[in-house]
Amino acid sequence: MTAISTSTPPNGLPVHRVSLEGTRAVTALVAFDAGARSERPEENGMAHFLEHLVFKGGEHYSTYRDVNETAERIGAQLNAYTSHDLVAFHITARAEVALEAIDLLTDFVGRPRLDAEELDRERGVVIQEIARSEDQPSTVAEHLIDRAAFGDHPLGRPVLGPVEHLRDTFTREAIVAFRERRWSGQRGGAFVVGNLEHLPPNGALDDLFNRFPALPEPQPYEPAPALQARTLVEERDSKQSHLRMIYRPSIEPTDARQRAALTIYSTLLGGSMGSRLFDEIREQRGLAYSVYALAHAFSDVPILQLSAGLDSTRTVEAYARMREIVTELRDDGPTPEEVERARAYAAGARVLAFENTNAVARHAAQQTILFGEEIDPDAAIAALDAVTYDEVAEVARGVADDLAIAVVGPHTPSDFA
Repeated sequence: MTAISTSTPPNGLPVHRVSLEGTRAVTALVAFDAGARSERPEENGMAHFLEHLVFKGGEHYSTYRDVNETAERIGAQLNAYTSHDLVAFHITARAEVALEAIDLLTDFVGRPRLDAEELDRERGVVIQEIARSEDQPSTVAEHLIDRAAFGDHPLGRPVLGPVEHLRDTFTREAIVAFRERRWSGQRGGAFVVGNLEHLPPNGALDDLFNRFPALPEPQPYEPAPALQARTLVEERDSKQSHLRMIYRPSIEPTDARQRAALTIYSTLLGGSMGSRLFDEIREQRGLAYSVYALAHAFSDVPILQLSAGLDSTRTVEAYARMREIVTELRDDGPTPEEVERARAYAAGARVLAFENTNAVARHAAQQTILFGEEIDPDAAIAALDAVTYDEVAEVARGVADDLAIAVVGPHTPSDFA
């Protein structure tokens, strides 16, 4: 049985403790509802750039070298991520040094220096990161499908943002203003997950997380638009193409049971080697070396994405068949056997993932910050086990034949009409 408790320091940032048996590790993660979808147009890329900048040092660990060497000295792994949903910072260490790890994390993330000289140096690093992403056709396809599905809405813009923002518009003052507007404890959370035996009583832990400033609750972000069923192609003279397709399932994203059913549906469609897409597109027809489906629920909109990397001469054929498979599931439903198999596979994958304290912490952040739901990992596994055939069949019927399409390769939009 997972032991979970929550307290709230004076700054309003909830601190969730999730005690897991049988591990020697602990992960501390702090996250805010301050991802790319919370940016204004002129701020696109700022959430990610700010993620980089805080690693340059805080009040006590005042330089990037202090941060990096301290993490190494205690044997900890330190990292962060920015998505459209969230920005999060996390450290994983052996349980005996958990307090030192949390002291480090809360210092440079909770009270960063945001030095102007370091800001200018880091611009070049992120510009190189953007250039690298633009050199990778699979990443370009991901950016293209977001724009095809969401247009100029923040969900349609790349998390990294455009180079010109890094070069011309991101001042220290603007970055500080974004942080003060979005990094509110009322739309964030701290998660300490794993072996908690060596941590002091709640008061000492809350004191460390109270280093984050008390900030007013941010304004709601712009609601997701209706699906924009358009086709975008970036023509490249290449032998390999990258295909992306996004559908809008008709589930309620705030309903945990419907999200679980969508997970099972996407698993049987293209989430395993026994799935319909993998079996037919890759194994039977040999059309693609990589083909899969995944489901994601933003706080206000669900998406179902199909992806393939394949020989350019066979891209149109693969697209047509992938679309037909979705139609067949809508019209005829899945078989009871494949639902049973997909349910077991998805739940098993979650069990294996939750052997990692970092994965539990990331899941907890998603659950509580986006959906305001319980963070019990046992409940997350049980939710998948409880999905019924009828619920999955209902999801299949609700995937209408309206989709956004994105392709990188030697094609034109008319190829996918």
